[in-house]
Amino acid sequence: MNAAAYESWIGREDEQRESILPHAVQAMAATLDMERAPGPGEALPPGWQWMFFNPLVRRSGLGTDGHPQRGGFLPPIELPRRMWAGSRIQYLADLPIGGAAMRRSLIGKVENKVGKRGSLWFVTVVHTTTCDGKTCIVEEQDIVYREATPPGTPRPKAEPYAEEAQFAREFSPDTTLLFRYSALTFNGHRIHYDQAYARDEEGYPDLVVHGPLTATLLQQLALEQGGGRQIAQFDFRGVSPLFVGRAFRLEGRRDGDASLALWARGPDGELAMSARAVFR
Repeated sequence: MNAAAYESWIGREDEQRESILPHAVQAMAATLDMERAPGPGEALPPGWQWMFFNPLVRRSGLGTDGHPQRGGFLPPIELPRRMWAGSRIQYLADLPIGGAAMRRSLIGKVENKVGKRGSLWFVTVVHTTTCDGKTCIVEEQDIVYREATPPGTPRPKAEPYAEEAQFAREFSPDTTLLFRYSALTFNGHRIHYDQAYARDEEGYPDLVVHGPLTATLLQQLALEQGGGRQIAQFDFRGVSPLFVGRAFRLEGRRDGDASLALWARGPDGELAMSARAVFR
């Protein structure tokens, strides 16, 4: 399909309604090994909104990678690999646990670019989540489609990230964590739980840590450093993958009075994700 046909998807909308279930919140708290889960009426922690509003596609409607087959709300871009590259999120009001919420999604942009390994398509989706008539979260989400990496292609050499952290903590992802997070977010992408597929079909050395899981951990780190302040804005961009069984570091530094520069540093010192949090 040519560029004009893909671009015709710009402006398409979708709407979903869902309850912010306390049981799901408790399950996420357990998955992240938290001592206490926030309860009904409290604000949903930042990043936890990604448990909700995910498409419930029948098994027969999935592609070989575990994602929903092409078409539907998103444009049917034919490139075989797709990933969530990053987001720009505004937290405008608390999304209450137990509340009945609605999310409107709009395809805002479809762009074609050429990278080092061929054609790339970028689709930007704007999600607006409301509850009781109040806008709570607005997120611009970037989805990238790319060519498959030929088998045996060597991975780029990791370049050490030079930024110095003012605060940090180490995190060790295991298979149970990845399984639970996939289940909570209804994410069928096989790179997170099917080692043979991740290695033999997509060329990764092992199971891949979910990008939004890393982004959620960085938001949790921001809250720990925020002195009780809430996050008003959070932007993140995935740079290189992280893998199961290899500990990585969540790091950051203060960037003025009301914001933090944050990043995830891989086990070889490489930058895996960059982010910025701004407090209310």
